[in-house]
Amino acid sequence: QVQLVESGGGLVQAGGSLRLSCAASESIVNMNSMGWYRQAPGKQRELVARIIDGGSTMHVDSVKGRFTISADNAKNAVYLQMNSLKREDTGVYYCNLVVRDFDGRELGYWGQGTQVTVSS
Repeated sequence: QVQLVESGGGLVQAGGSLRLSCAASESIVNMNSMGWYRQAPGKQRELVARIIDGGSTMHVDSVKGRFTISADNAKNAVYLQMNSLKREDTGVYYCNLVVRDFDGRELGYWGQGTQVTVSS
């Protein structure tokens, strides 16, 4: 079973930057997508950005122009560069991986989460 390990969270002042990393424990085969979600206190987990099989990326409107998702296939890793951070970016950030099994079914994996706190 694939394990995802995130790192890079922390406390930063508004306007600052952080870079999150997520490394998979093994080579990723039949990837559908790999990306980042976040969950703010008292709110549901929401998609932030993801890379879709083939390399195309998407970012939700609230982070466009500030966050950038990227991947290093050789390292089985995905990154999230976060610039111009705002207080509303505070939350636990989770790495997510979706793969297809040999029957074509989608299987999802989550990391343990990394806390990002943006202070004013």
